[in-house]
Amino acid sequence: MRGDRVEIVVDAGAGTLTYFVEATRAGRRVEIVQGRGIVEVVEVTRGGTPVRTARFMASRVLALVEHPASQARPEAQVR
Repeated sequence: MRGDRVEIVVDAGAGTLTYFVEATRAGRRVEIVQGRGIVEVVEVTRGGTPVRTARFMASRVLALVEHPASQARPEAQVR
């Protein structure tokens, strides 16, 4: 869903780095796959085509936080 976002915090040796992968258009979603020492975060279209991919070594990932898009509409638009 547009607005879905995943925040990835990675150990970079001398500090941490933060990356964001976001569903940028309507109908896209963000998927997370973990396996064989790799964490992969992918923005995917409705048909399953990957648009953007980020891969990290699992041993370096400190935090993986999912931020779902807000379902509530602003009060000004509610009729």
